[in-house]
Amino acid sequence: MTDRAQPGGGEGDLGRCFEVFKAGAFRLETLRAYAVPAEGEHLRAFRLGLPRPERSARTSSWLRLIAETTAAGKSWRRVRVFGRPPSEYECYQLIGYRESAKAGEVTRIADRSAHPELATLTRDFWLFDAGTAKPFAALMSYDPAGQYLGAEITANPAVIVACITARNLAQRYSVPLGVYLAQLKAETG
Repeated sequence: MTDRAQPGGGEGDLGRCFEVFKAGAFRLETLRAYAVPAEGEHLRAFRLGLPRPERSARTSSWLRLIAETTAAGKSWRRVRVFGRPPSEYECYQLIGYRESAKAGEVTRIADRSAHPELATLTRDFWLFDAGTAKPFAALMSYDPAGQYLGAEITANPAVIVACITARNLAQRYSVPLGVYLAQLKAETG
């Protein structure tokens, strides 16, 4: 690879995408839960109401990457499509989204139950450098339990258009993380 993850590449190239994107990274998340083995201890602590270990740009290489690339002028955006009521895992993720926001990622939440239009959003992806001459995407694959299976890296124009269309739909029906958290607090007390 010279300066881009290679279209048609597999899971190994996903990490490379975060090294080579030039302007922006956008993530669409649509599953009710993800089976992430590395989150097991944190999720157990969440279930028990225990404090979460510190997760910041100082302690997390992922958050450090977001902070460093944001400081360099790149953007990180995410829309998480939630259900109602939010699943346990979705509630757990809200903590991580606040940590990511401190590192520079902008997260919005879209409520699937309030907006039937969102039912068409069933594929998770990363979209990189949309609006530039060389956009590319990572189409994420998961098993029915939410276990990550891999990603297909592509620059196919039809796929890029489909990802941009899905992104725009998700953004249209989403609210900023802080607004969603305030709404959720008002509903649950």
